[in-house]
Amino acid sequence: MDNIAKAAAFIGAGIAMGLGSIGPALGQGMIGAKACETLGKYPETANKVRLSMLLAMGFVESSAVYSLIVAILLIIFV
Repeated sequence: MDNIAKAAAFIGAGIAMGLGSIGPALGQGMIGAKACETLGKYPETANKVRLSMLLAMGFVESSAVYSLIVAILLIIFV
């Protein structure tokens, strides 16, 4: 019975990382595309756009880190 629980935890960790990384990947792609678009139209705003882009990517990446933590906890404690 213990092997079934470990197998389920590994499968759950894989699903958590798979689904938990799709959203941040799409979000970061959209943020980067909009930043490039804005820099192409208004090159004089490069410093403000770069700062805003890096902050937004940091916030988006935090959700991927949360799913990594969930996956690690599933593997360690089951």
